[in-house]
Amino acid sequence: MSRAQQRYIGVSIAAGVAATSVIFLVGLQKGSVSAQSVEMGRLEPFYSQQLDWASCANLGYDGKLIDETIDNVECTRVTVPLDYSKPDGKTAQVALSRVLASGDKIGSLVMNPGGPGASGLDMVTLGDGTPLAEKFDRVGFDPRGTGSSLPVVQCSTAAEFDAARLEFDPDVTLEATNDKIRKDVARCGELSGLDLLANVGTRDVVRDLDIVRAVLGDDKLTYLGESYGTSIGSQYAEAFPDRVRAMVLDGAVDPTKPLLAGFDEGFSTAFDDYAAACATNADCPLGTDPAVARQALDALFEPLITKPARTSDGRGLSYTDAQQGYGLFLYSSETWDVLTRALKQISNGRGDIMLEAADFVYARRPDGTYGNRQEIILAVRCVDSPPAPAAASDAPIDPCAIWPVPPTGAPHEITVKGLPELVVVSTTKDPATPHEGGIELARQLDASLITYEAEQHGVALRYGVDCVDEPVIDYLTDLTAPAENLVCR
Repeated sequence: MSRAQQRYIGVSIAAGVAATSVIFLVGLQKGSVSAQSVEMGRLEPFYSQQLDWASCANLGYDGKLIDETIDNVECTRVTVPLDYSKPDGKTAQVALSRVLASGDKIGSLVMNPGGPGASGLDMVTLGDGTPLAEKFDRVGFDPRGTGSSLPVVQCSTAAEFDAARLEFDPDVTLEATNDKIRKDVARCGELSGLDLLANVGTRDVVRDLDIVRAVLGDDKLTYLGESYGTSIGSQYAEAFPDRVRAMVLDGAVDPTKPLLAGFDEGFSTAFDDYAAACATNADCPLGTDPAVARQALDALFEPLITKPARTSDGRGLSYTDAQQGYGLFLYSSETWDVLTRALKQISNGRGDIMLEAADFVYARRPDGTYGNRQEIILAVRCVDSPPAPAAASDAPIDPCAIWPVPPTGAPHEITVKGLPELVVVSTTKDPATPHEGGIELARQLDASLITYEAEQHGVALRYGVDCVDEPVIDYLTDLTAPAENLVCR
């Protein structure tokens, strides 16, 4: 087996899936008018509920960005059906954060950063000092099963997760690998519950979002979605086209392709570009020949299989952590210098920078517990699309092929009519969501496309790029469409 095939080995399913996004068929039953009326009648208590806003600490929120930057943020949870076909049955709760508009309010700007599994609560910091802060209540949300929402998808305990990060056996057999995958899939069902796993996909997140829109008091949704958040947004637009006011979809994904499509290729290209830039410096830890940079990286990481690099907290940097951590720095060329420092550290026997990156990827908290960012990625991937065809005979089985609940959607082309003007933002060398996907999504939604020429994942309102931010803000506030085929550098 190749090292690429072995990368899963020794890591729980929760830790072995990279974060990206994909779109799938919402599958909203259109039915008859009378059937829709009956359904809405059964859902009316959810749409009419009153929210109790209070301190975000009440949610068990453990993030830092809100507390460090904004002192007037408040949080709550919205109750939604766990299974929309059984609105009188079990419920779930979707966590929201909010900062009130400082001036004459247009409505709420609801935001999600993607993942799947990234918490949206911190997004209320976006737009500070702009007309967005004046005109909108800025609202972030954690989709069902994630972050501070309840219940959450869980596939391992903290102790099991820590142990999995330290395990890597380059000589493990395919049979042993597949046995571990089967056990990990069963563990997901055991800890999460099949009713949650069956209803955690984007199909259900979209319906939750419509309840969020209603309880916030908005007749129509104003939305900013990033990465997988563009899947949530575009599927909402398909399901509820008459309830959309405005949408900005940044780091957009192609709705016709399955989860992780283009991901490996995008990050491979990003690594090659990083290696070429690094090689221009004589002290590059991968050497000055980009053609052999991958071999140099393997040589740097391989000793970690038997001897983790020392870290200040005493845990050490394992081979698995190094493999997972370094990809984080490839999301943006602005963090390449940090990757260089991390690799230099490893070459000197220390792994503090890379361990911090791995902890972020795995959502490990300072107290040793874990968020479920990685676990929800797998859960959504497996219910959002049918399993991929069987891989080569020497490759590990796809967890989704043995997932304990069936998929609820599939990649498809969006053909919805009657949408208002939408805006798609796409970066030319985005390693996670290829630019071609943004072009395709804009075509399907008949949306305006803003292209940013750079090597990074997403751009709007996060990097101070006026050429992108100004038309996005004008669009969200005044519904003014960006210039046609706008390209920013």
